[in-house]
Amino acid sequence: MPNEVPLRKIIHVDMDAFYASVEELDNPELKGKPLAVGGSERRGVVSAANYEARKFGVRSAMSGYLAKKNCPHITFVKPRYARYKEISQKVKAIFFDYTDLVEPLSLDEAYLDVTINKKGNPSATLIAQEIRHRIFAEIGLTASAGISINKFIAKVASDYNKPNGQKTVNPEEVLSFLEALEIRKFYGVGKVTAEKMYKLGIFTGTDLKKQSLEFLATHFGKSGSHYYNVVRGIHLSEVKPHRVPKSVGAERTFSENLSSEIFMLERLEQIADELGRRLKKSDIAGKTITLKIKYSDFTLQTRSKTLPYFVSSKALILEVAKELLYQEKMENSVRLLGISLANLNTEKPKETINEETFSVQLKFEF
Repeated sequence: MPNEVPLRKIIHVDMDAFYASVEELDNPELKGKPLAVGGSERRGVVSAANYEARKFGVRSAMSGYLAKKNCPHITFVKPRYARYKEISQKVKAIFFDYTDLVEPLSLDEAYLDVTINKKGNPSATLIAQEIRHRIFAEIGLTASAGISINKFIAKVASDYNKPNGQKTVNPEEVLSFLEALEIRKFYGVGKVTAEKMYKLGIFTGTDLKKQSLEFLATHFGKSGSHYYNVVRGIHLSEVKPHRVPKSVGAERTFSENLSSEIFMLERLEQIADELGRRLKKSDIAGKTITLKIKYSDFTLQTRSKTLPYFVSSKALILEVAKELLYQEKMENSVRLLGISLANLNTEKPKETINEETFSVQLKFEF
């Protein structure tokens, strides 16, 4: 490994089909049956699907109509986010028994830095195993985990033995692991980027590693240097316990498509009210207001305006949202509206990384 790369002990814990698993936990009759959280056979979008539904191609962000078409015997249940948050807090409480360096990515996954941990256990692999056993014994849900020297590799590894499994990538295995990895399994490489890489003859980590930094920067812009580094096991991002949000938003998907601007304004007021409550609770303000519009044909449009001052009140946000709504004529009926606030007062200037900080190599027992 290059001398500037820090060796940490990072665990990525990912709950298995979390929303659906919570529904099965609370209603055992649903177990073993294809299940979708959110959506319906008429409309709406699936928030999550259990593994039985995934066998039929049902995925999150899929329309309920398509989910029903793929899996006629699927069961739809309404999301219960308060319940998911409650269970998530119990899972995180277990994490904090081992380390205070916990970085939640969402309700169902988090990074843990256990390089130095509260249990004094030198084995990150055994810690991950113990955490997963406790989640099952104390809560009744299964989780998968990836363990390695940085967040990127741990995240990739957590998908390897899903569900209810884990994978450790030891320091000496990192380069061979990444070289053999299919490019579509690199975290952050989506469908569009993968297709672009295929056209360039990049199918595996080995193919990616053959490319120069200049080549990758030319074809992938700022992401080029990221791809160049991660395939070499270089990912300097630390586990950050207090992640600063870059934006705060609220949105609604409607049971019936809206074609009247009067009805849209009514819904916008409700959305602005919800956003205002979230901003007040977190004591956050921002300058950039964005209106999100999803039309009945599923095309998505955003309209933004940046103010010279920070705002957080519902009234001011709603005023700008209305202005953005009337910015241009609607050409189709609307199925979703959302408002978000960015350019927040929580953002800090980026610090320059001093690579000398990472020159010390540590010996690990994974």
